Amino acid sequence: MGKILSENIRNVAIIGHSGAGKTSLAEAILFNGKTIDRLGKTTDKNTVMDYDEQEMQRGISISLACASTTWQDTKINIVDVPGFYDFDGEFESAMRAIGSAVLVADANGTLAVGAEKAIDYCLRRHIPLMIFVNGVDKENANYVATVEAFRAKYGRKISPTHLPILRDGKMKGYVSVISGKAFEFSPGGREPIAVPENLVQDAAALKEALTEAAAETSEVLLDKYFAEGTLTNDEIVAGVRSGLTAGETIPIMGGSALQNMGVINLMYEIVDLLPSPFERRPVLASDEKGEILSIVCDVDKPFSAQVFKTVADPFVGKLNMIRVFTGTLKSGMTVYNSTTGEKERINSIYIMKGKKQEPVEELTAGDIGAVNKLVNTNTSNTLCDESFKIKYYDIAFPVPVLTMAISAAKSGEEDKVFQGLNRLAEEDLTFKVEKDKETGEMVIRGQGETQLDIICKKLKSKFGCEAVLRDPKVAFKETIMGSAEAEGKHKKQTGGAGQYGVVNIKFESGAADGEFEFVDAVVGGAVPKQFIPAVEKGLKEAITKGVLAGYPVVNLKCTLFDGKYHPVDSKEVAFVSAAKLAYDDGMRRAKPVILEPVYSYKITVPDNFTGDILGDMNKRRGRILGMETVDGLQEISAEAPLAEMLKYAIDLRSMTQGRGKFAAEFLRYEEVPFATQEKIIAEANK
Repeated sequence: MGKILSENIRNVAIIGHSGAGKTSLAEAILFNGKTIDRLGKTTDKNTVMDYDEQEMQRGISISLACASTTWQDTKINIVDVPGFYDFDGEFESAMRAIGSAVLVADANGTLAVGAEKAIDYCLRRHIPLMIFVNGVDKENANYVATVEAFRAKYGRKISPTHLPILRDGKMKGYVSVISGKAFEFSPGGREPIAVPENLVQDAAALKEALTEAAAETSEVLLDKYFAEGTLTNDEIVAGVRSGLTAGETIPIMGGSALQNMGVINLMYEIVDLLPSPFERRPVLASDEKGEILSIVCDVDKPFSAQVFKTVADPFVGKLNMIRVFTGTLKSGMTVYNSTTGEKERINSIYIMKGKKQEPVEELTAGDIGAVNKLVNTNTSNTLCDESFKIKYYDIAFPVPVLTMAISAAKSGEEDKVFQGLNRLAEEDLTFKVEKDKETGEMVIRGQGETQLDIICKKLKSKFGCEAVLRDPKVAFKETIMGSAEAEGKHKKQTGGAGQYGVVNIKFESGAADGEFEFVDAVVGGAVPKQFIPAVEKGLKEAITKGVLAGYPVVNLKCTLFDGKYHPVDSKEVAFVSAAKLAYDDGMRRAKPVILEPVYSYKITVPDNFTGDILGDMNKRRGRILGMETVDGLQEISAEAPLAEMLKYAIDLRSMTQGRGKFAAEFLRYEEVPFATQEKIIAEANK
């Protein structure tokens, strides 16, 4: 088709639980729109959207992918979104780019966790949503039970636009509730048939219910419905569109993506019911003065867009996927990155087709595409015309919840590994690599084991280096609970000049700064002034390792009150050594203990999982501080030692079937119980 008008664009995210058939549905849509000439399968590893090596090996999507097709003179931009928990960042990116969503649900008679979370997200954000019940041709498929499972959770919002035609318990076709026409699924399409006699009354009843729901979306339609008792098909469609846009109506239909049954019907519904970019809710931005703006799709305004995904390839370079909100982007333009303050020249513009890019001359408001070779532009950045300096709100990526230590598998490849990780971090903002300032370890923080494992696999395939993951160290510390005086005596005679120094030091808790305090209380010159800094130096070196398990010592006050020296043999090095000897003796007699970091936790779960969370927290030496209901969920406030919570992200998903989430924040250090302390010491001695 020629120039794309904004009103003829539909931006649709394909979302749902992992394994429900999202990629297969995207493939069928592209095939029906003649974007591709053969129907690929995930099992054959030849689909347009799953092209990454790890996606093909694992059989799941791990990154969002974009493609487009045309249907009824309308451009449908598809964003295929991973459904696995570890890739929620891809979900957030996709939802910034699109204007509506199609949720793919397995026709197994239940409401999957991933489907429930996706619907709740769309309802909270007022994102228009349709449901495609997939796999109605499978052996144990139950379309009717699946619809009822959604109705049990979301009530009247679920609006069947099709009445299933069932034979031997299987959905073989449908009756369109609005048009009253019946169709039977056929390979790659549908065939018109007469409405089965046993469904005539049911179809009429469903249409009446849909007419009432449509009428309630508008006073004009409601007045007509009361006056005439009916609405035209076009008015019903208009009412359903209004309800869908407002989040009050969720149309649901069925088919088989793998067999391309019912997909054509879905494509008609996408064009007829889902909103164009003009009908999308405003997107928040700020101007140069920091004032909040509500930006709607507008072709006549100067250009502005946001990067929703960055792909970093060691051979091709960096590719930025963008959603244009206002104006038109053309090749050769110079644009302003209002996030970084840098200018960027647009060399080439593309529309995406999975891993392939097709060049175009321009992208108009409402469209999705990609640009390459931008030097200072990354995910979430705003690009705009210099005369229209605005900045769209950053995409709200989930914070990391799992930390692992990471190192190069081969000595000497450290720089290569961490350079590769930095490149991968450009395309995935949900993980971070940094040096833990407490333990000195390099750590990687992400969303889960699968994500971190895939990152390591990408390092090997893309950058030719290997990384090793292991449990991170916990930043234990040591201190003393009592006080003790100790003498440190260093005496060494080596034939020539000797070394001699004696110090008497009192060790106690209560450092002025909470870390380390040195007090000079020497009188009468027992330790000459020139050697007192050496005593402090020796103690500062010593406290890096405690006497129990070698962890740094905190809250230690050291008072030098006496000592001895030799006018010839006393040297700085002797007093450094003497201080360390006094430290080793005094600390062991001053009731040393190990301290552990304690974090505060906000754990959000459905009410029926509360008991499991409370019981589990007690096993982790945690303390429950309180509970409150937030948005229909239980928010549990607790404190727990970090050592017991290293894999909590994984365990919480297991306990709550993926419905739980948490946020953690460092609180303080506390003394470790004796039994646990013995284990820590034994582990350190290994």
